[in-house]
Amino acid sequence: MTGLFSRTPKDPQKKKNVQKIKELKKLVKEKKYTAALKLGTEYLQKVPYNHDVLFTVGGIYYLQNKYATAISYFDKALEIGTYDVDVLLLKAYSHQKLAENKRAIQCCEKIQEVDPKNKVVSALLAELNL
Repeated sequence: MTGLFSRTPKDPQKKKNVQKIKELKKLVKEKKYTAALKLGTEYLQKVPYNHDVLFTVGGIYYLQNKYATAISYFDKALEIGTYDVDVLLLKAYSHQKLAENKRAIQCCEKIQEVDPKNKVVSALLAELNL
């Protein structure tokens, strides 16, 4: 009986999902952002809490200067990985682009909690505190 209820359910779509993620990464690498966004958002409708896909979709929106939309995806990714430095850094840059310096600084401070010697964050903080 032990462990009967602790098993995670098997994903019947696992092979398909792995393939879709590979395809998504390929599209991003080829800079086919429109197709990558379509595939990424469709994937997230079926698997809403995939950290990598959330980060990738948010990153594409960031590259397209859609910072508020990017932040919403970064927030969802941070629900899964609270101290993901890459996500926090792009979120900080997004807030900076939106002139939300206080929020950008909060992201930087969170990064410094786990990576106090991060030079990129130090440089960004210097810019924000002008």
